Amino acid sequence: MSHNSFGHVFRFTTWGESHGPAIGAVVDGCPPGLSLNESDIQPFLDARRPGQSRFTTQRQEPDQVRILSGVFEGRTTGTPISLMIDNVDQRSKDYSAVAQAYRPGHADYAYDAKYGLRDYRGGGRSSARETASRVAAGAVARLVIPKLTITAWVEAIGGDAIDYARFDAGEIANNPFFCPDPKAAERWEAAIDTARKAGSSLGAVIACEATGVPAGWGAPLYAKLDAELAGACMSINAVKGVEIGDGFAAAALRGEDNADAMRPSEQGPAFLANHAGGIAGGISTGQPLRLRVAFKPTSSILTPVETITREGEATEISTKGRHDPCVGIRGAPVVEAMVALVLADQKLLHRAQCG
Repeated sequence: MSHNSFGHVFRFTTWGESHGPAIGAVVDGCPPGLSLNESDIQPFLDARRPGQSRFTTQRQEPDQVRILSGVFEGRTTGTPISLMIDNVDQRSKDYSAVAQAYRPGHADYAYDAKYGLRDYRGGGRSSARETASRVAAGAVARLVIPKLTITAWVEAIGGDAIDYARFDAGEIANNPFFCPDPKAAERWEAAIDTARKAGSSLGAVIACEATGVPAGWGAPLYAKLDAELAGACMSINAVKGVEIGDGFAAAALRGEDNADAMRPSEQGPAFLANHAGGIAGGISTGQPLRLRVAFKPTSSILTPVETITREGEATEISTKGRHDPCVGIRGAPVVEAMVALVLADQKLLHRAQCG
């Protein structure tokens, strides 16, 4: 059974491979009557687009989206919305070595073990190229939740974290790292240059906050909002960990320190803390939703790594081609998209049950 779709009421399916003719998404369950054209989607794809600095892959993809269905006279019709993005800068010959041996840390062996064959050109479906489809679908999801603000930023690269005392949201779009701390951005520039020149790569942590989410979204026990968010972000290629609120740090706290104390106010509960990340019992509390997402270092590196061939013989592999020295850098727009997709779905689920 194939699992290329995500969501319940607001549902999307991605399709295509890294080196195929195109990639895309089909969005189903979008309410009718929403204003939608390519210009509503393109800015989010431009933020994720490769080749915009020396700190990302130099693959030159314009990532121009086309809406093929589901829109008439500039408005959604309630039918499936098909989105397509052409691949224009494939270099499949760069992957000749990958055809013969597995890249440790990548999905090469796992795909082969499952399917008995694999598309080695850029990793096929396991490539980060697939995330462009998610970003396009996420732009449509934002139309369903226009009152919400979703912002993601890079919190750490290679273990070097920002200083939240210097947090400036206005800086996120002013550097190639989606970094709210300009001093950290300067350090990361040198760190990524060093890793890239050494033929290696670095991991990253993305933080995300969604504000304006009303209390009551999420469904216990098996569609908890935090579980849906965690599943959505864990499905992103290269993600190895997700924390909601304080996450693992909460395990080191005492109960009174972890409690999000409340006081009365005219607008409802006034919370004195947000250790839970805006979710209690799988249901939103009205506080900002907060999560962190860990991206592993890029597996395609020039540094030789021990591996085996498809026939099981010992060898080494050094991956040539154009790869992100830190794939997590471009993860911020992808995390935002997945959060938007979950929240649009949860809004419609809540309306379906509770009116």
